[in-house]
Amino acid sequence: MTTAQHFEEFDLAPELLKALRDKNYQRPMMIQAEVIPSALEARDILGSAPTGTGKTAAFLLPAIQHLLDFPRRKPGAPRVLVLTPTRELAMQVAEQAKELAKYTNLSIATITGGVAYQNHGEIFNKNQDLVVATPGRLLQYIKEENFDCRSVEILIFDEADRMLQMGFGQDAETISAETRWRRQTLLFSATLEGELLVDFADRILNDPVKIDADPSRRERKKIQQWMYHADSKEHKFKLLARLIENEQVERGIVFVRKREDVRELSENLRKRGIRSTYLEGEMAQTQRNNAIDKLKSGVVNILVATDVAARGIDIDDISHVINYDLPYSADTYLHRIGRTARAGKKGNAISLVESHDYKLLGKIRRYTTEALKSRIVEGLEPRTKPPKDGDQKTVSKKQKARLKEKKSEKQDEKRKVKVRHRDSKNIGKRRKPSNLQANSESAVKSAKKAVE
Repeated sequence: MTTAQHFEEFDLAPELLKALRDKNYQRPMMIQAEVIPSALEARDILGSAPTGTGKTAAFLLPAIQHLLDFPRRKPGAPRVLVLTPTRELAMQVAEQAKELAKYTNLSIATITGGVAYQNHGEIFNKNQDLVVATPGRLLQYIKEENFDCRSVEILIFDEADRMLQMGFGQDAETISAETRWRRQTLLFSATLEGELLVDFADRILNDPVKIDADPSRRERKKIQQWMYHADSKEHKFKLLARLIENEQVERGIVFVRKREDVRELSENLRKRGIRSTYLEGEMAQTQRNNAIDKLKSGVVNILVATDVAARGIDIDDISHVINYDLPYSADTYLHRIGRTARAGKKGNAISLVESHDYKLLGKIRRYTTEALKSRIVEGLEPRTKPPKDGDQKTVSKKQKARLKEKKSEKQDEKRKVKVRHRDSKNIGKRRKPSNLQANSESAVKSAKKAVE
């Protein structure tokens, strides 16, 4: 099968081609070239593609084309339903759908949490063609019979792996069952592995076309990956501030592990004269949107965020991703660095690594099969040497104590006590002393006390 070199080869509507030209989309990316033809044939699709590879346009274009090819006779409920794990992602997908459909008369809406319940009332009263929603809030409306699932013709799951990881599996299944009259289902995930995902896909998809368009290796070549060895937390912060200044970061994301560190790190950067803001999971939706808008518009250069808070954020022209804290999983590392070097552009991924992080670093190296080149910052050279083996197994004092305890327990178990036949043959009779014996024993004890 030859892949299309231009969007015109897909036989898309002129309105869509015009919108693509406005967005400066010249030729389809790998995932788009593989998904669009099968989707236009109304086939179910099981697709794998990391974020930033053009996945959203890959499922939106055929969905919008279907709405144009089969126009409805009278206004009604949504015909295309897109489910996303987070509200940020839902808003971004809806925004992109509006951009692609701007030369059409199609109506696009979002249904997410974090928005006043009554505010969605107008969505149900108006004609809707395409709705992007998060599972929790949508299911609430379905149960209250405010959302009509019978009109849904195409159901799309975006970032299904994240959806299942976040505990939305049951909600997604229920929505799938409620939209059983649909003609097509598209499911996209960063990876096609994992028992949860495989089982879920088997239940909801009908003879799907499998598309594993993982251009990660090719795309990652456009990302320069570096690491800096840090002696301590203080040294690590100095490295961060200096790197942002030296690299002249115009738009970057700094990732931390804990929510508690987000605000503190952002404030410390501001004290150093670096324009930054932060994003945490507990923030109200308006605050979250405000933080993202600040980065997009250039009011700030740096966004400090956790993985949970930053999940689904799609911001163009991110020049730097900085891992202030290394993630616990290599998959998360790829998700992080995938936020830069989008749409064919180049990007930088920097990791700040303390001695205790080298085990995680080894895991990332094995997973990506890439070596992160080590660098130093002049004037902030590390005083300690990094561990010789990045994959070395480090055991803490607590772990050592636990292992010692387990070992002694096992040894105690191994010490066998010889059980003689004569000791065990009448055990049932000898466990409790007879009344006579018990009385004689108590008489002896009382006599002893009297003597004393």
